[in-house]
Amino acid sequence: MPAPQIDAVVFDVLGTLVDEPAGIRAGIRALDPSLDDARVEKLLSLWQQHIEREQQRVLDGDRPYLPSDALDMEAARLVADATGTSDLDAVAELARSGRRLPPWHDTVSGLARIAAGFPLIGLSNASRTALLGLNAHSGLRWHQALSAEDARTYKPDPAVYHLAVTVSGRPPERLLMVAAHAWDLRGAQSLGLRTAYVARPVGDPPTPTDRFDLYADDLTDLADQLDRAQG
Repeated sequence: MPAPQIDAVVFDVLGTLVDEPAGIRAGIRALDPSLDDARVEKLLSLWQQHIEREQQRVLDGDRPYLPSDALDMEAARLVADATGTSDLDAVAELARSGRRLPPWHDTVSGLARIAAGFPLIGLSNASRTALLGLNAHSGLRWHQALSAEDARTYKPDPAVYHLAVTVSGRPPERLLMVAAHAWDLRGAQSLGLRTAYVARPVGDPPTPTDRFDLYADDLTDLADQLDRAQG
């Protein structure tokens, strides 16, 4: 498929550029170093299921919007309760583990390469405060970083993708949304953005019916494809 003609690249952050499960696992282990691997994975699943469920409730209108910090604190309390931890400082530290996520091996160099040819916009469900800490910790570099908090909803609500359209000043079809989550790319498509799927171990792979503009093994591959498209 020919590469689309684009003016700016919009990146999902959690899962696409940083290994979110790895960071939360580290926070759970710090909370209770005695936990074995199986128990850590169960607690990680508890955290992830809570975040997914509560974000969906916001999207469905079943609860008012809360920024990701508040949902992370709820998840941290659930994990702490499951481990019998009552130390409030330890729970707060666990809640902040979502701001200390390791980048994938190709993230920093890949962003630098793509930024040489295009304006880069980060677009995340993370709150403004969480996104600031996450960017600083992981070494992410942007021309602009946008939080779903500004739309008071979560992706895949079209209002979140509209933030990138507004900031760029370009029509949606001139923006390329990059994500490791097919659901995220479908949301971007609903507003008319072009799409690029990047494979990650923790992503949401495309289904046979998905049709994205680009498919890449990693950010190096994506950068190569964009370089070729630019000539």
